Amino acid sequence: MNILIVDDEKMIVKGLKHSLEQNGFKVYAAYDGRQALEVINSENVELIVLDLMLPEIDGMTLCKRIRQTMDIPIIMLTAKDDYIDKILGLEFGADDYVTKPFNTRELIARINAVYRRYGTKRNNDERVEANDLKLNISCRSLYKRDIEVPLTAKEFDLLCALIRSPGRIFTREKLFEIVWNEFICDTRTVDVHISNLREKIEDDPSNPRYIRTKWGAGYYFRRESL
Repeated sequence: MNILIVDDEKMIVKGLKHSLEQNGFKVYAAYDGRQALEVINSENVELIVLDLMLPEIDGMTLCKRIRQTMDIPIIMLTAKDDYIDKILGLEFGADDYVTKPFNTRELIARINAVYRRYGTKRNNDERVEANDLKLNISCRSLYKRDIEVPLTAKEFDLLCALIRSPGRIFTREKLFEIVWNEFICDTRTVDVHISNLREKIEDDPSNPRYIRTKWGAGYYFRRESL
């Protein structure tokens, strides 16, 4: 699992990062809200440990902003033993909370529990609708205007990666890493699969409505389509 720790206390981040990596997690770190957004938009973050008190963008605002476009598990950290903050964190979209000072083993247990709940939710029923497209991720099926669209496994995985993070620009290298699970990228392979996917889902592949190109950067799923 790829975890992002967002906390302005660097010693806490350092210690927690070490403990999580010892337990097999890949860990990214950010020390303010703006850095956190940069990491979220550039990396495949699967869970966020988010401090409440942050510079630039505070934890509550950041949590709310993430929830507007992404379905990533969030565990809120707070130094305040105040039920109002806990309630607000949950109302703004946090999945759980831990009060500082915390026991690292307890936090890891909560991380695993929250991620399992998300895994069960996704496996049971994860569906996305975008105008005339209906994607059932758990059943790996796609319908356009109620007609099933046959996709290859890689085409389906590419569409899932893009549609789960609408508006996020994925480089070809990042898409290749996510879908092919390899780090040495064959950019031509990504381009060919994107082209084939557009032929199947777009009314006009030369002027795509859903999967757009950011020249010099990569591909993204148009947020306005959802």
